[in-house]
Amino acid sequence: MNKTPFSKIIAGTMTWGIWGKNLNTNEMIDMMHCCLENGISTFDHADIYGGYTTEASFGNAFTESKIDRQKIQLISKCGIQYQSENRDNKIKHYDYSKSYIIWSVETSLKNLKTDYLDLLLLHRPSPLMQADEIAEAIIQLKSDGKILDFGVSNFTPMQTDLIQTKMKVNYNQIQFSTTHLNAMLDGSLDYMQINKIKPMAWNPLGSVFKGDDEQSSRVRTLATALALKYETTIDVLLLAWILKHPSGILPVCGTTDKTRISQLMQATTIELELQDWFAIWVESTGTKVP
Repeated sequence: MNKTPFSKIIAGTMTWGIWGKNLNTNEMIDMMHCCLENGISTFDHADIYGGYTTEASFGNAFTESKIDRQKIQLISKCGIQYQSENRDNKIKHYDYSKSYIIWSVETSLKNLKTDYLDLLLLHRPSPLMQADEIAEAIIQLKSDGKILDFGVSNFTPMQTDLIQTKMKVNYNQIQFSTTHLNAMLDGSLDYMQINKIKPMAWNPLGSVFKGDDEQSSRVRTLATALALKYETTIDVLLLAWILKHPSGILPVCGTTDKTRISQLMQATTIELELQDWFAIWVESTGTKVP
């Protein structure tokens, strides 16, 4: 099966279910169509979202929507054993045994009402993960056609290297935004470029709209002015800032606001002037560039 390229903006589903807006089936169908109509065809999941309920809610809506599976891409994550009424876990922990990875993927497929995932990510690194066992699971899942591609999430370069001793990692979903710059400064994004790993960014708007700290305030003030200059909205401008990075970051946007969804892809058409890009970096750090 051929891999379909992911949309340049990815729809994050974490807040579609009971962890957020608690959308009903018709509302989820409406949200899917809104995303597709606006060029967003990739949907990011994790088994734990909604306490292991959101994938099933999405899957039911997807089935009723009659949307062609070939027109969307589904990402999911596994590995976190979350404390939930749907799991007998005494404590939150990680499980990357071969049997658990395979079982998790098969459960996600059943819940999402699909035969395959376009991408499976290991949700967070575990000190006890064994690269051999993970590789065995991924090889089997690929061989069975249950996943098309493989990556990690929230992994450092060294943790990624550990997995890559046995299995090529093609994606890493990390926290990155104008207010969370570490991946740009600690070598993580450079490492991904060197190793041909595609970064995805969760929480790509950072704390700009939620924080009352000085950093968020500085970025928000400048972004407000620049949004007027580029004739766009602040959130689109902040996404354009991320997209300018040469590693080719794919932002994962969790909004369920249809008006905002209709505007997100504008970020792919905005080319920030070099000094404006650096000005946002300066406002984030509160100091001149080194």
